[in-house]
Amino acid sequence: MPRDAPAVTALRRIAFLLELAQEPTYRVRAFRRAADLVSALTADELEWRIRDGSLQQLPGIGAVTALAIIEAQRGEAPVYLRRLESTDGRSVADFAAALRAALRGDCHTHSDWSDGGSSILEMAEAARSLGHEYVALTDHSPRLSVARGLSAERLRQQLEEVARLNVRLAPFRILTGIEVDINEDGSLDQEDSLLESLDIVVASVHSKLRMPREQMTERMMTAVAHPLTNVLGHCTGRIVVGRGRPESQFDAEDVFAACRRFDVAVEINSRPERLDPPKRLLRLAVEAGCRFAIDTDAHAPEQLDWQMVGCERAAACGLAADTVINTLSATNLVAWADRA
Repeated sequence: MPRDAPAVTALRRIAFLLELAQEPTYRVRAFRRAADLVSALTADELEWRIRDGSLQQLPGIGAVTALAIIEAQRGEAPVYLRRLESTDGRSVADFAAALRAALRGDCHTHSDWSDGGSSILEMAEAARSLGHEYVALTDHSPRLSVARGLSAERLRQQLEEVARLNVRLAPFRILTGIEVDINEDGSLDQEDSLLESLDIVVASVHSKLRMPREQMTERMMTAVAHPLTNVLGHCTGRIVVGRGRPESQFDAEDVFAACRRFDVAVEINSRPERLDPPKRLLRLAVEAGCRFAIDTDAHAPEQLDWQMVGCERAAACGLAADTVINTLSATNLVAWADRA
């Protein structure tokens, strides 16, 4: 095959940009090796391997490089390449600042209705003062009793309160939402009829974090496949301060592939004690072509300013702004979340 075939050109360009960004050498080598493999194929062999899904049977071609090859051969700029080129020539600090400026709201916050320390109004006014156009109120679901999770009845009462406040605060908007527990079987800890009435649903694991890897993977994938799940919250559950808490073990490639398939955003949790997911997993989610939500998980007004922490992590991993759901307007975000 000619060395300037679309896939070869794209793979070599990706390798060049990875090297320019001083990414780990093994990443650079993976794309260069893939380019060499593709250049050794005939055009016919490459096309039939794409058609029958056998690219990954070639030694040195993985899921990420295979996707880039397929996209390039279709005449598209691979998602991986677009991500790298979006930050080409810009410092991480500059890109993080631009990303923060593009954010129009926060999709994960708490009030004193559950384990937050301030009223809904105080949280909304603080969000508005930061330049946000909206904030999603996502108090806990009933299973998390230690956090005063909301029963179905209390959640209905909260929805009435949010409706009253939205009249008062317009054009700023409080989006109705929930951080719903992912039960051990992957089901969601709230009535579907209530979840369906909300603007945004963040699904998170808060219990049995040491579940065996295979079971945790199945649990998370089941929750991601639920048609009312919009965001996968703090996916590893880790705590990185004090005595800390280790990451939950799961097959991240499978979970992120499910997020892409079902169009569920992976949360970049900006809380300093979480910083979840770790950068190695965040890069994996970017490579998988996922959407993201850069959230604070704020439990107090001043914590709403933590979004810059998430933006810096996103920028360091080369995440493109157009993959972040809270760069959307409130109307477009709710329309996206209501896709089911």
